[in-house]
Amino acid sequence: MSRAGGRANDELRPVVIVPNYLNYAEGSVLITMGNTRVLCAATIEEKVPAWLEGTGRGWITAEYALLPRSTHTRTPRESDTGRLQGRTQEIRRLIGRSLRTALNLGQLGERTVIVDCDVIQADGGTRTAAVTGGYVALVLALNKLIQQRMVSPQALQNAIAAVSVGMVNGVPLLDLDYHEDSHADVDINVVMTATGHYVEIQGTAERRPFRREEFDLLLGLAGRGIQQLFEHQKAVLGDLPGIAASTRG
Repeated sequence: MSRAGGRANDELRPVVIVPNYLNYAEGSVLITMGNTRVLCAATIEEKVPAWLEGTGRGWITAEYALLPRSTHTRTPRESDTGRLQGRTQEIRRLIGRSLRTALNLGQLGERTVIVDCDVIQADGGTRTAAVTGGYVALVLALNKLIQQRMVSPQALQNAIAAVSVGMVNGVPLLDLDYHEDSHADVDINVVMTATGHYVEIQGTAERRPFRREEFDLLLGLAGRGIQQLFEHQKAVLGDLPGIAASTRG
C-alpha cells in the first residue's frame, strides 16, 4: 500500500535524536520520528519515595503530556481540568516501567530519576518515541554521575527502545503515523531490549480480531525496526561510560 513519503511497509519514519536539547536538565533529547516530536528531559533527585527509604535502591518515574497544539485541534491542558486522563496515566506507567528495566536500581543508590516526556507535535507513535528518547535522556543524565564516580557503569544494564506496528487494510506496517493508526485493524506497541528481550507488548484488535501468525509477523517487524532505533541511540550516545554495560542486556 502507498504510505506518506513513499516509505516501504517495513521502513521507519525518518528518525532524528538531538541530545542535550535543554540547558538545565541533567539529560535531555528532542526525538523526531516523522512528524512526531517529543522532548524528553531527565532530572536526578537525591531522594526516593518513602517506601524505598533505607533500602539503598533508586527509582525511575516518568511523566507524559501533550502540549495543547501538538494535535490537529487544541488539546486542553490536563492541569486545567484537574485530573489526568486514563490515556495519560497509562502512557506514564508504560514509560516508567520500560525505563526501570534499563537500570539496575540497586546500583543507583537512593536517587530518583524523573523523565518528563512532552509531546510537541503528535502524528502517531508518541508513547514509543517517548520511550526511545527517554532512554537516551536517562543515559545522558546517569553518565554525569558515572563520570563523578557516584554511580557504577553497571547501573545501566539494558538499552531500551520501542516502536508501533499494525495491520492496515490487511497489510503489516512498521511505525504507524496518525492516519495509519486511526485506520488500523490491529495496533501493537512493542518495547524491547537491545538483546531482543520483550519489556512490554500492548496489542489491540481495533477493527477485527487477529490471528497468531499475524501477531508473530508484527512482532518480527517491530523487532527489526527497534534494532534500527538502537543504532540511532548509539550514534548519539557514542562511547559514554556505561554504554557497553547497557547493551549486554
